[in-house]
Parts: sequence; C-alpha cells; structure tokens
Amino acid sequence: MLSTRSTQVVKATLPVIGAAIGDITPVFYQRMFAAHPELERDLFNRGNQAQGDQQSALAGAIAAYATLLVAEDGRDPLDVLARIAHKHASLGITEDQYPIVHEHLFAAIVEVLGDAVTPEVASAWDEVYWHMARALVTIENGLYAETGVADGDVWRTLVLRRRLQESPDTVSFVLGTPDGSTLPEAQPGQYVSVQVALPDGARQIRQIRQIRQIRQIRQYSLTHAHGVSEWGISVKAVPESRAEDGAVVPAGEVSNFLHHNLFEGDEIRVSAPFGELVLQDSETPLVLISAGIGITPIIGILHYLVGTGSTREVLVLHADRSPARHAHRQELKELVEALPAGTLHRWYEDLGVRPTRGALRVGRVDIGTVAIPVEAKIYLCGPLPFMESVHRSLIEQHIAEADIRYEVFGPDKWLASA
Repeated sequence: MLSTRSTQVVKATLPVIGAAIGDITPVFYQRMFAAHPELERDLFNRGNQAQGDQQSALAGAIAAYATLLVAEDGRDPLDVLARIAHKHASLGITEDQYPIVHEHLFAAIVEVLGDAVTPEVASAWDEVYWHMARALVTIENGLYAETGVADGDVWRTLVLRRRLQESPDTVSFVLGTPDGSTLPEAQPGQYVSVQVALPDGARQIRQIRQIRQIRQIRQYSLTHAHGVSEWGISVKAVPESRAEDGAVVPAGEVSNFLHHNLFEGDEIRVSAPFGELVLQDSETPLVLISAGIGITPIIGILHYLVGTGSTREVLVLHADRSPARHAHRQELKELVEALPAGTLHRWYEDLGVRPTRGALRVGRVDIGTVAIPVEAKIYLCGPLPFMESVHRSLIEQHIAEADIRYEVFGPDKWLASA
C-alpha cells in the first residue's frame, strides 16, 4: 500500500490529476515516441494512437488504479491490472521498459500541470506509479513463468497450414509449427499476438529503391487450440471509415496486410497464448454473448466445451449484420447443437428473404426476450457500444457484476467504468 502521507496527497489531488489525465497522456506519448521512435514503429498500435484510443485507455487505467488504491474499501486495485498484464505479456514487455514510461509520463504531468506539481505531489504520484508498475511486473513475470518462457521471450515462428474464407470480410488462418511439433495448449478464450513487417514508405538511395519496414503487433482470439497441434485465428478486414462525428477511422493495417499477404506455406511470428477472459470449469450455467467478430473467443470456448464432453447448460446469443456476413455461422450452429444442453439465439440487422422463426430474429440482441439461467456465468465480446448496451440490460435484470466477464479488442476504454 501507499504510505500514509502519499495516500493523503493522492486523495487530495486525485480530482485535479484525474481531470487532467486525458490531457497528460497524449503529451506523454508524444514525448516517449520522440525519444524512442522504435516503440511507436515496432510495438504500439499506430491506428489506436491516431484515434486516441490508446491515450484514453491509459488515462482510464491510471485513474481507476489510483482511485482504488486510496479507497478505504471496494475492489482490490489489482483487479484492474490483470487485463493489462496479459496484454503486456503478449507483447513481450519486460521490466526494463517501465523506467522509460516513468520518465516521460512524469515529464508530461509537469508540462501539463506546471507549478501545481509540487515536490510533495510529485513524490506521492511517483509512489502510485511504481506501486502499479511493480504489481504489473510481478503479474507479467508470473505469466511468463506459467507459459514456460523467459521474461519477454514469447515469440515463435509458425507456418500457415490452411486459409478459409469465413465471410466476405473475414478469413480464418490455421497455424502450425514448421516441423509439425506440438504447440502449447491454450485456455479457452485466450488470444495470441501476431507480428508482421509492414512497408512504411520508400526512399531513394543511389538509384536503389528501398522499402522501410515497421513491425506492428495485433491480438487475435484463438478459435481453437485445445489438445491439437494447430492454432486457429480469424481476422476481419477493416477498411477506412468515418465515425459519427466525421473523424476518419484508419484502415486496419495488420488485418488488411494478413488478408492480402498470408497464404498457405507462409511463415508468421506469433506469441504464446495470453488473455484473462478464460472459461472457468464448473457446472454452473454459461451464457456466451457476442456480436460480429466478437464471436471468435466464443467459438474457442465452444470448441473446448464440445471437445471435453461438457454437459453444462450453455446459452449462446449472437448478433450480426446478416447471415452472409456472419463469420463462423455454420460452425457456431454445429457446435451448439453438439452440446447436450446448448441453446442458440441469433439476431440479424438484415435477414434478407429469410423468415424470422424461433431463435432467428431481426434487430439487435434483446436480453429481455431470453431467460438468463439463475447463477449463470456470462461472457461478453463484441463492439464496445454493443457490450455497453448488453451490460446495462444484464444489470437491469439483476445479474451480479461479478458474474459478467468481457473481452475488448484493442485498448480497454471501458476499464474505468466497467
């Protein structure tokens, strides 16, 4: 815990720091990337940086952690770190990188808040940072040990065995080792990081055209990995688009690169499996709710349940734009049918000429039309607005917050409020 004096100072300054943290984090990233351009080039998601998602997620994490750290009761502050630690481990983050973050974060705090950052305030928030950093390092080193790798040494080269078109914009990639040896067994619901070398512009040197490359890393849920020598991931192509406010949402660099360039026999760098949205083995009822490409961890969980002969009551709810755009549509149906106590409900924005019948409906997921089993454990994955809407509906039905778990693709902007 923090020292008594630092706790008092953090409590007193939390409203000011919390209000300014959204201004501090962009300055922090600008400073850090100026000093260490290799981090922006080879580690951080450039799309999330451009949209401000990473900045928002970091601000939320710091504010949430500091708030819980000085609270007299409530959630353990470590509760907000598990998701971050798994993400860090999937990137191969190591302890020696935390001083770099500290240096530029505190320089940004001083730049934004100026004279308000007295030595006493700086000392107290320094204590918060290192409390959080040490906790993350401990969790991450534990994850490396559990995975059986040296700290940060999470990468391996795999070969694409099969490529399958799941929908017009989604492709499945089945990966294996070059020599056919066994892959580490992943827990249902986990993901892997995929690292690719992207062309980053060109320059002319002595009449020779040289293409500069950057490494970019993204996480993809494992659609199957239990007791097999192959891992499956599904990747949705992401075209450039515009948000409701008119802002340009950049195209998915890595997802589009994989669609256009990864074919059978090609090699790809992939991390060990990580992720804390892991299915807990029990006999309690299970509710799996997804939308769009959020179906991928759900498919992984269902493969595990079918493969282990589970007799749990399993209720699956999925929403998509149309049956044609529903990745893993038939596979989802077959997996649920293979479960003795499995039930599937689907909603589509556009059913075409297909009639609505039974568990096939038009519109958005309506939790009020489905009987949620008593004491069910609920797993949720999909676009953030979808999850926020479903989460509200579940709480209105008096589902305990502790029974709802979720996965976010990208920076967890929901962290501070979930």
